[in-house]
Amino acid sequence: MNFLAHAYLSFDDPKVLIGNFIGDFVRGPIDEVYEKDIVVGIVLHRNIDQFTDHHPVVKDAQKMLKPQFGRYGSVITDMYFDYFLGKYWNNYHPLPLEDFAQNTYSLIEKHQKILPENFMKAFQYMKHYNWLYSYSEMDGIRRALTGLSKRTRFDSKMEVAHIFLEENHEFLRLHFGDFFEDLVKFSKNRYQVLKSEI
Repeated sequence: MNFLAHAYLSFDDPKVLIGNFIGDFVRGPIDEVYEKDIVVGIVLHRNIDQFTDHHPVVKDAQKMLKPQFGRYGSVITDMYFDYFLGKYWNNYHPLPLEDFAQNTYSLIEKHQKILPENFMKAFQYMKHYNWLYSYSEMDGIRRALTGLSKRTRFDSKMEVAHIFLEENHEFLRLHFGDFFEDLVKFSKNRYQVLKSEI
């Protein structure tokens, strides 16, 4: 999943959210570097990604994308699902998405001294372009996918992936709904287990 989903799946736990955001940016003995709740977030992030990668509904969506986008279908699916989470945000969280996004940026800035440098570089773009909110709009997803396409080694065609989303919107929305319900249940359980174990 992408940044908005990882933020949401931190269940309003600030330190867990920090860890959930940096999960792709840290390696090595994380429990020697970060406090317990941040480690919970990092491990939760990795659990979420693994669950997502193996979920049959996600695989079905990726299979649909593969003929046109090849190996980049998994990245595009993550972006699509963040779009649907943002678009239907009011169904999932009581706080307006813009407020949630700004609160998240503020929280990260308060912890920036302990966060990886490579993450903070990405975060500057995230905040400047308000990724967490812009993912909820088709134009925001178009800009994000176009930006990603410029950084890929091969011809990803991600710059036109927003067209595929528009043309298959209802099918993909239903896939998101089916998958995300399972993901929330899984993540809540893992969150509770990790909080008690780590």
